[in-house]
Parts: sequence; structure tokens; C-alpha cells
Amino acid sequence: MIVVKVGGALLQEDTLNKIVADVAEYSKKESVVFVHGGGAEVTETCKRMGIEPKFVVSASGMRSRVTDWETMQVYLMTMGRLNKMVVSKFLSRGVNAIGLTGIDGALASASRKEKILVKRDDGRRVLMDGGFTGRIDRVNTDLLKMLLDNGFLPVLAPIAVGKGFEPLNVDSDAFAAKIASALRSKLLYLTNVDGLLIEGKLVESLTMAEASVLLPSIGHGMMRKVQSSIEALQGGASSVRISSGLVDKPVLNALEKGLGTLIVK
Repeated sequence: MIVVKVGGALLQEDTLNKIVADVAEYSKKESVVFVHGGGAEVTETCKRMGIEPKFVVSASGMRSRVTDWETMQVYLMTMGRLNKMVVSKFLSRGVNAIGLTGIDGALASASRKEKILVKRDDGRRVLMDGGFTGRIDRVNTDLLKMLLDNGFLPVLAPIAVGKGFEPLNVDSDAFAAKIASALRSKLLYLTNVDGLLIEGKLVESLTMAEASVLLPSIGHGMMRKVQSSIEALQGGASSVRISSGLVDKPVLNALEKGLGTLIVK
């Protein structure tokens, strides 16, 4: 079993078509859970609606979206549209895909981040309201396994349900990591770069401990993926690979030819 997470930068028509075709082919070999992002689309939609997108950097260096109630509505709308677009592409290839968020069937239950510690431009650290962002506590593996056992390919959007049954924005990389941990599966992050690059050179493989040491020197975008990779392995995922989704047959090349960066315990 494998969880394939596709970043929002890869959701353009031609690129997504190639990825879906490859995942559809690979799903004949083993069960696949597909997770998609879409942060850039959310940002663009906010701008078109006159809502100024806001981002903060946490004390640990992670960049995240400030999600107030108004932004959460845009997030729900945009992720829902993207989810159904991806599902329709799988259906067109004969794959019995089903689109879900973490709210559906309480697939992903989360605790709301009441406060978050952020680093200001002047270097000071301050507490701010966490808005409608969450941290996943539980994954409904029974639901996922039931779908997989009955021949469905779950396509998941990174929205969780809070303790008050409110929708919560959860980071898509962390979302995929939690799913892979819960299923004890492999995890593949497809992104718009070749893998983890240090000083311009691809790191082909590293351990969880080595990845932890490198974290402070990694840029915002890749930092989140590496941190989520570590958390996935700690939670029970069997392996994590970060690879390019821009190449031909990205899933087959990553898993069978070893493209990208492999992270293991």
C-alpha cells in the first residue's frame, strides 16, 4: 500500500494528467491513497475575492497560512473543486476513485491550534490566534481500508474535522504523513523539484536522524516535507520518498528506479 501526495504546483492540466495516468497504472499493482494540496489555488482565489492572504513563519521555521473563518470558506470551496477535478480524471481512466475530505466519515479528526508561536520580521517571537488550523489526532483507518478493500481509490483533500465539528485547515504534507502512518504504508511526495537538494546537489538517501540534523538548513517549502517525512516514519510509515512529479511516469520512476530522495528510519 502507498500514499501518494501531489503538491498544488503539480495540479496544472498537463502535469496532473500524466500523474493520474501513472497512478492509475500503478494502482493495478497495489492499493493507492491519493492526497492533493492546492495552497496556491487557495491564495489566488482569495485574491480574486478581495481577501488578502496572510502567512506566518513559526518559531521552528515553518511557513503556514493564517486561516480565519473567511479564509476557511475559500479553502473549503477551492479544495472541494480541486478534489472533484482530480476524481473525474481518475474516473476517465477507469479508476473507481472517491473524493473525500477529513470531515467525511470523520476520516481525519484534529485538535484546533488555539495559539501558535510565530517569528516576526524583527526576530521577536509572539503568540497569535491559531484560527481554523488544526493538528490531526486520529485517522479513521477502518473507513479507508473498507474503501480500499472494495476497489476504491480514495482521493483526499487536506481538511480535518475539529472537536466542535468545525472544518480545519491542515497542512497537506502533514495530512499525507498521518494517513501513511495510520495505514503503515509507504509514502511518496511528488513535488516540482528532484528531491531534497543540499547546496544544489540531490541527496539520494538519508536516515530520519540525518534528516533531523539537516532541517534548520532547508528552505521553507522542503522543510515541511522533510519534517512530515520524519513524523510519518515515527508514526509507522514504512518508508518515505520525495521525488519529482514533472518527469515521465513519476510514480513508477520513483518507486522502481529510485528517483528522488529516500528517507528511512
